[in-house]
Amino acid sequence: MTHKIAAKYIKNVEFNIPSAKSFFLLSKKIEDYKINIDIKSKQIKENIIEIEIDSSLKPTKDKKEVINSKIVYSVLVELEKVPEKKELEKIILIEIPDKVYPELRECFMLLFEKSGFKDIKIDSEIDFEKLYSKNKS
Repeated sequence: MTHKIAAKYIKNVEFNIPSAKSFFLLSKKIEDYKINIDIKSKQIKENIIEIEIDSSLKPTKDKKEVINSKIVYSVLVELEKVPEKKELEKIILIEIPDKVYPELRECFMLLFEKSGFKDIKIDSEIDFEKLYSKNKS
């Protein structure tokens, strides 16, 4: 193995239900939301990188009433040796997100459930390799 997760934590949480009316309208249409993922990385030290997985729920249809929900999950990765660019890209965009997504999803689920949403459905799996390949082409 060329890397290991040294630490992971929730870096930022944003959650806003604009009004009671919004809550009632959206609780009936929460299935119209899909998870959106953005991944960024930066070098902290020579052998440590920080990977930020910015996830938010976005409406699939135009909505007047929307929930602002976003979690930034940060993962510090220690590299045993500096890999080639392509291998590092795969670590950042496929391997690490794939490993931590279940925890990130659990955070979203808990946040929504504790906010009164009963039927929240967030994809239990995301094919990060497929997304990587799609973005490369």
